[in-house]
Amino acid sequence: MKVVIIGASFAGVAAALEVRKKHPHAEIILLEKQSTLGYIPNGLHLYWEQKIEHLDEARFITKEQLETQKVQCHLGATVQKINTTQKILHYDYSEQEELISYDKLIIATGSRQLSEKIDGSAHESVLKYKRYGEAQAALVKVEESQHVTIIGGGQVGVEAADLLNKKQKQVTLIESMDYVLFKYLDEEMIQPIEQKMIEEGIDLKLRQTVSSIETNEEQKVTVHLGEDSVTSDAVIMGVNVRPNLHFLDTQVELHMDQTIAVDRYLKTSVKDVFAVGDCIQLSGPGEDMVYIPLINNAVRTGIVAAANLMEPTVTFNGSLRTIGTSIFGHYIASTGMTEAESLFTNQKVKTRRQTVRLNSLPNSETVTLKWVYDADTEVILGAQMISTANILEKINTLALAIQTKQTLEDLQQKDYFFHPAYSPMVSTTNLVSWMEERIDEDES
Repeated sequence: MKVVIIGASFAGVAAALEVRKKHPHAEIILLEKQSTLGYIPNGLHLYWEQKIEHLDEARFITKEQLETQKVQCHLGATVQKINTTQKILHYDYSEQEELISYDKLIIATGSRQLSEKIDGSAHESVLKYKRYGEAQAALVKVEESQHVTIIGGGQVGVEAADLLNKKQKQVTLIESMDYVLFKYLDEEMIQPIEQKMIEEGIDLKLRQTVSSIETNEEQKVTVHLGEDSVTSDAVIMGVNVRPNLHFLDTQVELHMDQTIAVDRYLKTSVKDVFAVGDCIQLSGPGEDMVYIPLINNAVRTGIVAAANLMEPTVTFNGSLRTIGTSIFGHYIASTGMTEAESLFTNQKVKTRRQTVRLNSLPNSETVTLKWVYDADTEVILGAQMISTANILEKINTLALAIQTKQTLEDLQQKDYFFHPAYSPMVSTTNLVSWMEERIDEDES
């Protein structure tokens, strides 16, 4: 069996390794457009944070590691066309057009940072750094800049604002919504972050929509916001990524947002063709099909597609949009549905918010948690956390609780370890009301 995988980022690599595990004798070929392999998309943030000394260290796998698993990897291979009837791919490689046949095809081409709604966003002066070459160019430009404008207040944008602020850069952050990180946290949970951003001197422009971007002869970049504008030395594009699927033939069905339509086994409308990662929509926290381009989803979809190559046996469980990061002196994490998001569903929810201690010692730090749960069944639907202590791993416990449809009572009964230096009398993620420092109960 010959398995061809288009794209060698997280989804493609995960698929390749899982195919090798399940099909030891398969021929596996990865076609990767970039000239380098395994770059971690937020590698520039790791560099600015001094977690790594060189951008080259921001890699999750090497070509040699893949080759030890007998996975062929063709770097600099740009797919131009797919003929799903004849099962043939046309791709450019070493300045020549090549053809390759397949028995099974997995499309894992990922996504790109580009906004088709903003004139001028494709200009090279507007920095994107999801890929290694882009990150190298952005690193040089940002080092030369004193004032940087960031478009987008999601995880990438807020992380960049924090790191550049620490590098003594003047930072303007533009977000079209009422508050930053709106996909992941409710407004009252994010207020400490926004307050800290303002205290740190971030020029935070909320409820502002970018219409166009201009670059003048002095290489200054002007971002236009309706009747207002911001001129700075550099602009970072932190808006949502989108899939890049120009090579598909018309046999492969697409959604309106140009993602590939797949079933729960990640099969496309064409026999023997699968799609994973940032190419597809997933069932989200509200059980609607939504676009959730996260690395954890890319890896999991790659594994599931590989499991279903011969016959459909493993369904994809969907995404809770689980994230965690450290920004402006706080650790924040989120999984599942937010209260704000619940307003757009038919689900009646209640919420509880509490602040609890992280251990049993007198100087214990605290974490504020928010649960979103079904008003009738009390099944957990979402959870949010914010603390000055590193509580990020705890969100994985809550994600599993949501995935397995645990109730508030189930969380009270969840087993846990106790050690006074590391935990309070009841575990942080066990919802026991009398351990709280504060409770807010709301219904929406």
